[in-house]
Amino acid sequence: MEATKQLQIRDFNYDLPDERIAKFPLAERDTSKLLVYRQGDISQDIFTSLPKYLPKNALMVFNNTRVIQARMHFRKDTGALIEVFCLEPIRPNDYALMFQQTQSCSWLCLVGNLKKWKGGTLKQTIQIRGKEITLTAERGECMGTSHRIDFAWNDTDVTFAEILESVGELPIPPYLNRPTQESDKTTYQTVYSKIKGSVAAPTAGLHFTEDVLRTIDENGIEREEVTLHVGAGTFKPVKSEEIAGHEMHTEYISVKRSVIDKLLAHNGSCIAVGTTSVRTLESLYYIGVAIAQNPDIAEEDLHVRQWAPYEYAAATRPAGYADDGRPEALTPMQALQHIADYLTRHNLQALHTSTQIIIAPGYKYHIVKLMITNFHQPQSTLLLLVSAFIGGSKWKDIYRYALDNDFRFLSYGDSSLLIP
Repeated sequence: MEATKQLQIRDFNYDLPDERIAKFPLAERDTSKLLVYRQGDISQDIFTSLPKYLPKNALMVFNNTRVIQARMHFRKDTGALIEVFCLEPIRPNDYALMFQQTQSCSWLCLVGNLKKWKGGTLKQTIQIRGKEITLTAERGECMGTSHRIDFAWNDTDVTFAEILESVGELPIPPYLNRPTQESDKTTYQTVYSKIKGSVAAPTAGLHFTEDVLRTIDENGIEREEVTLHVGAGTFKPVKSEEIAGHEMHTEYISVKRSVIDKLLAHNGSCIAVGTTSVRTLESLYYIGVAIAQNPDIAEEDLHVRQWAPYEYAAATRPAGYADDGRPEALTPMQALQHIADYLTRHNLQALHTSTQIIIAPGYKYHIVKLMITNFHQPQSTLLLLVSAFIGGSKWKDIYRYALDNDFRFLSYGDSSLLIP
């Protein structure tokens, strides 16, 4: 674990000129470029060709989260503009219940132009279904770099989901350096997005169209979906010199029983679409470990801590080593079976918990065997995740190839298929 914690973030830097960052998506999602990395060999194709590179009878897992219009603007009587950016629900703390709330709710929010909001109530009037609604926001306690914001509105027939749809703005990534446009409401959502809650899109999924999904089905590849609500922390740069100094953000995950059963049917392995699916799937292994260690553990205590994978690896003896009294590591199938048994015991149809996992060189992948992902920012935790997947400094070869061959980078950019 210490070797991983001592990794220098400067070793994961590369020069990304601004003109290589895709400011807008292509007109046709699936005409983006596809870089194919296969055991050291690098080639390129078009995204519509993706299915031909995938093994038959495999399982493919997507993140079905949907980006919410999380950014709101209020103007004070003084004329000062205050931005309120909803990060995660506090009251109620369940996403589905939150969007059904009428009259009031509370969120953890980032506040822009905070120094101009010393106190008092922010207010604005909006139109919903032909009715005039007054929305208010009051600032509560400071929680790190964020604040609790209490929202209220004067109509019991209007839900918070409708409030956001009416007054909220879709929060596109800050590095696009442009205002949100009407087109982003469509292009910054995957075609299979369903469950509202993210403040950033799982961008590897933006390349998929109904045609590509149909071809995947025709090729005998099974599809399943998990939910990880992407937080604003996904854009948080690593500011410490060593990885040890970076605190990962927490993200909420939901995995249906059918996904666990399907993973078990596929020998505990799958193809992950995007780093958010990777984080969810790999977290499952450590959730299984936690259940194995404490079968009666409460669901809320299944949260995967940032360094849990490395602490577990240090506490177990690898298979084949002399018995030194330490337990042998669980196999992915054993970990998944522990989750299945846990769900059965508690009569649950889905697992609801959270993860703070950091995947960096030194991490051993358990469930994800192939990965589809975009090209990530220099010195980011996502680049660490990719490096851990393909090994060593091979990520540099991939990114050099992408830069030399006019690939487009970041959220609206091109994609890669990684086969280690």
